[in-house]
Amino acid sequence: MRLVNNTVRMAKGDPKKPKGKMSAYAFFVQTCREEHKKKNPEVPVNFAEFSKKCLERWKTMSRKEKSKFDEMANADKVCYDREMKDLDQLREARRRILMPPKGHRLASSCSAQNSAPRSNPQTLASLLETWQKSWVRCGIT
Repeated sequence: MRLVNNTVRMAKGDPKKPKGKMSAYAFFVQTCREEHKKKNPEVPVNFAEFSKKCLERWKTMSRKEKSKFDEMANADKVCYDREMKDLDQLREARRRILMPPKGHRLASSCSAQNSAPRSNPQTLASLLETWQKSWVRCGIT
């Protein structure tokens, strides 16, 4: 988040990052909205009024009635945590592939960027192979 011309600008997020986990109340509101659409498909929803009604209904529900939505939220949390773990592993693997080993500095003559030709596009695999050869040549691996 940063301030630009007295307005707050949010940084663009990672498009591969999973959406946030939903709460039990969010699942409840989603269910209410689906029920409302089934009963009144042509009637537009006034968000403020709809939210108030959902909140009143949520407050009057028993723990037993809410447990269904708690289970949905817990299942969504498990799924979200698994997706985030997979994303973190992917990021770490990508970092290990693209970054030289720690403690080694590439001289400008041994730079992987200098050894990769810029005129023709290469696949990621061939580019990584070129970098690996340059690291070997520089005595890094």
